Amino acid sequence: MKSMQGRPIEGGILFSGGLDSAVLTSLRPGATAITVTLESRGEDLEYATCLNKSLNLIHTHRRVTTQEALGAIPEVIRILKSFDPAIPNDLAVYFGLKHAKELGLTHIVTGDGSDEIFAGYSYMETIPDLAAYINKLSRFLEFSSNRIGNFFGITIHQPFLERNFLDWALTIGVDLKIRELDGKVWGKWILRHAFDGFLPSKVVWQAKRPLEEGSGMSSLRQIISSMVSDEEFSEKDKGYPVQFMDKEHFYYYKIFRNVVGEIPPPQGGEKTCPGCGTGIEREKSHCRVCGWVEGIGWPKK
Repeated sequence: MKSMQGRPIEGGILFSGGLDSAVLTSLRPGATAITVTLESRGEDLEYATCLNKSLNLIHTHRRVTTQEALGAIPEVIRILKSFDPAIPNDLAVYFGLKHAKELGLTHIVTGDGSDEIFAGYSYMETIPDLAAYINKLSRFLEFSSNRIGNFFGITIHQPFLERNFLDWALTIGVDLKIRELDGKVWGKWILRHAFDGFLPSKVVWQAKRPLEEGSGMSSLRQIISSMVSDEEFSEKDKGYPVQFMDKEHFYYYKIFRNVVGEIPPPQGGEKTCPGCGTGIEREKSHCRVCGWVEGIGWPKK
């Protein structure tokens, strides 16, 4: 991690106040830290403010209104060519990068990849051969920040996925990534341990907080679901070749049809997604178009 310290400041960082963005921000003092929230919802701003006081950051807060967020959904779907149920998460990224563009920033750092390589997700605790799983997962990581950044003409930097760092992270034992302390299981233990005392304990030992929850964007789900009637949703199986997770998923798909078009069929060598019928590369387990995950179906919200 120290190899990242002192690098030239080229722009900003998407700053949720979570562990990953806190670590990267602490190593790049002087970068503009951008926090996004829907209205005044979520916990991200609280943690970001705590770090701002500790690290003396150049901090900017982009407060998004509910109408702004709803209005941006078609553009996000068009950019990503996806109706994945993770759209609320992508909205936080979209508004962060849009704000960076408005500030004149051309380079943005993100914490993408840390949860995947350091076992930050709770479901990883039950995977039998976690080391092999993480190794395979690391070969196929994709993040919406890359596509959205490209749309805004912003170069995305992902330090956790830099080749040298990634190769090193894959050699770390699982027992250093997931560890139980005082009856609580912690993912990313080694990362927390390394920065304990350097960053506020409140930040280092916070629970995993998905971006859509921390930013408050998850509150859009109920609003969007209410925009689809029971009658309309009950007719979904008659005219659409997709398995829908819920009303919200159906809503995204309808927009997808309008701004992207038909779901592309599998290409040579691809397997067929059980969720929407598009093609998925043989080695991958996640459908980028509809969000289907092999062995799980629809990820938990």
